[in-house]
Amino acid sequence: MKKIKYKKLLDFSFKVFKKIKLDTYSAKTVSKGLCLASLRGVDSHGIKLLPHYVNSGLLGRKNIKPKFKFYKKNISSFLLDADNGYGIAAGCLAIDKAIKFAKKNGICMIGVKNSSHPGSIASIMLKAAQKGYIGLGFAHADSLMLTHKGRKPFFGTNPICFVAPRLKKEPFCLDMATTNISWNKLLNHRKFKKKLPEFYAADKFGNPTENPHKAKSLFPIGSYKGFGLAAMIEIMCSVFLGMKFGTNIPSMFTTSMRKPRKLGQLYIIIKTDTFVSKKYFFENFEKIYKQLKETKKNKNDKILLPNDKEVIVSKQRKKEGIPIDKELMKEFLIISKNFNIKF
Repeated sequence: MKKIKYKKLLDFSFKVFKKIKLDTYSAKTVSKGLCLASLRGVDSHGIKLLPHYVNSGLLGRKNIKPKFKFYKKNISSFLLDADNGYGIAAGCLAIDKAIKFAKKNGICMIGVKNSSHPGSIASIMLKAAQKGYIGLGFAHADSLMLTHKGRKPFFGTNPICFVAPRLKKEPFCLDMATTNISWNKLLNHRKFKKKLPEFYAADKFGNPTENPHKAKSLFPIGSYKGFGLAAMIEIMCSVFLGMKFGTNIPSMFTTSMRKPRKLGQLYIIIKTDTFVSKKYFFENFEKIYKQLKETKKNKNDKILLPNDKEVIVSKQRKKEGIPIDKELMKEFLIISKNFNIKF
């Protein structure tokens, strides 16, 4: 395991994306999206996806020269046609537009259609919180979640992300799949031959398995409640936006890399002073943090809210570097050689 500095990975990935002729905005946002996820410790959606993202661009699944186009649908809602471009870039463009519109109008909702894998949604949405806005984001995915009381998957891991700003502190950021583990994390268990925790995955019969090689689907968080959340997100990202749903969505890893996946994303950006003053919002938000931290059981315990752990990891990795395993390092060196980019 080697550790590479964040800025070096960011520079390398940007140059790689430019080498495959990805447009500059996409190259910048996708590079940052992947590297930021790794910096925050979300390795399953981080720089390990670079080889996959490069191949999907070269082979045509992702459009390297997309014509992003916004359509105004009503007073505060827009639809972005991502033209099968990179999902991270489309999400970032949607957030940029939503922040600008919400600044004047208080709220903005943007749906993204004809998208691809959006990576870690937190990498897209943190910008909104850092600029002082509340944000809510959804994305759907191919069928991997075991249906409640069923033996086959229908909904995807369908992530949800909520961000809220804090005054002069790192924002609140909840970013989670609606399954106990993401499929990318399961693939890591296969790669490193690690057993899965109980009730994380199911085999082809819908029975729990701790063997990642036998896993065919993932259990939802909180049983039928997580299944219900995934259903809600599916409605918002497929039916609501006119995209495919359930088993009709092409798989990220087993479908031809020449076939676009046409995924949906949905973002809602809101001003913090919509109902109360900014002063009231920030002061009372900090009271939540303060009072929660006082509920710890033992003196040395730490009460962590969403994003606290990622902030700790990012500080550590900024100093020490981002860990890259041997196999991924080999893939980077092959990319380096093929594209004549020093790594």
